[in-house]
Amino acid sequence: MTFAEAGDAPSILFINQHYWPDLASTAQHLTDLAEYLVEQGVDVHVLCSRGHYLSGSMEVPAEETHNGVHVHRVRATAFGRDTILGRITDYASFYSSTLARVLAGSAYDYIVTLTTPPLLPLVGAIAQRVRGQAYGVWSMDLHPDAEVATGMLEGDGAPARLLHALNDAGYRNADFVVDLGTYMKRRIHKKGVPDDRLHTIPVWNKKEEIAPIAHDENPLRHELGLDDKFVIMYSGNAGRAHRFEEVLATMKRLDGHPEIEFVFVGEGPQKERIETFAERHGLSNFRYLPYFPREDLKYSLPMADVHLMTLREEMAGIAVPGKLYGIMAAGRPALMVGPAASESGETIQGYEAGRVVDPSREVDPDQALHDTVLRLYSDDDERRRLGQNGRDAFLETFEREVCCQSWTELLRAQVRENPWSQQNEVAA
Repeated sequence: MTFAEAGDAPSILFINQHYWPDLASTAQHLTDLAEYLVEQGVDVHVLCSRGHYLSGSMEVPAEETHNGVHVHRVRATAFGRDTILGRITDYASFYSSTLARVLAGSAYDYIVTLTTPPLLPLVGAIAQRVRGQAYGVWSMDLHPDAEVATGMLEGDGAPARLLHALNDAGYRNADFVVDLGTYMKRRIHKKGVPDDRLHTIPVWNKKEEIAPIAHDENPLRHELGLDDKFVIMYSGNAGRAHRFEEVLATMKRLDGHPEIEFVFVGEGPQKERIETFAERHGLSNFRYLPYFPREDLKYSLPMADVHLMTLREEMAGIAVPGKLYGIMAAGRPALMVGPAASESGETIQGYEAGRVVDPSREVDPDQALHDTVLRLYSDDDERRRLGQNGRDAFLETFEREVCCQSWTELLRAQVRENPWSQQNEVAA
């Protein structure tokens, strides 16, 4: 039963820096959820910026309705992710414009903040204090936990302590918090959020967008000259949360192999480092491609024989790479370099959807990754088995319909516990 059929359709404002038509992962997942909720009868609004995830502004109107979602774009700078100063400026300008809009604009039954930029949940907490506004948090990642873990902030320094206090207040005062898995849930619980307000809903992909495709039926492999190659792909952001030491060492050791090709797709702060390494060592088995449009992911993800994932050990529970679910949707095995004790590590191992090389558990992580790559390369049946396991688990647990239905059930429970009419009376 939809909200409209039940007669309890709420109004919801989602807040995130990025939204359609931007290609950021958070933009795509928010677009999927917002449009799904519209189909369920929810009055959905999104507050975002005009900025691209990478840099520059999109030529889009300040106000529009797209697939039933009312999109409101505030003024904010768009320096992009090339420099830390530019990113902080973008965050600050979006934050100030958003807070002004939320405090002076329409009231909604619920505001749901994502976590780009950092401290965005604090907008909900301020609106709750000033206007009585109910709000929830969709925790895509944790800040300033990520900045401390990657060394951008000193963990015991005054800036980190202040940011923790502000961000934790945003989480603690929320009516509900959606986390992405067990390890993230534990971290959020330590911030003072009661267990009964924490709800785990993973991110997803769409089964109709990404599915297994045989190599000889994939036009992209032919177009890129990969017909006779065993493709090991890293697709997505190469960020500070990811580790590439073992990957680069393995690329170097396998250089000159007649069939193995390493293909990177995307952008990120570590892209220059990876390209510089390949150039310095004259690697012939490597290429770096720009992001593919979302409509081409149906070809780019199945193009691989094996998909690489990486995560720094200290990032477990702070960041949960959503790329895993696209890999599983494509029916390809995931090869993760990172902590086995993490959301991604446990998913891969629990569903037997790939292999995990945990550097903290290996005497020689470089050798372990090298050997794992060659085992997967030489065993077609094992790759097919792992890929099929991933596809089956994706359809059961990590498909858009499944996850968005979990969101619908969560919101319906919030309706029962906190009737919309009472919330609106307070907000008014």
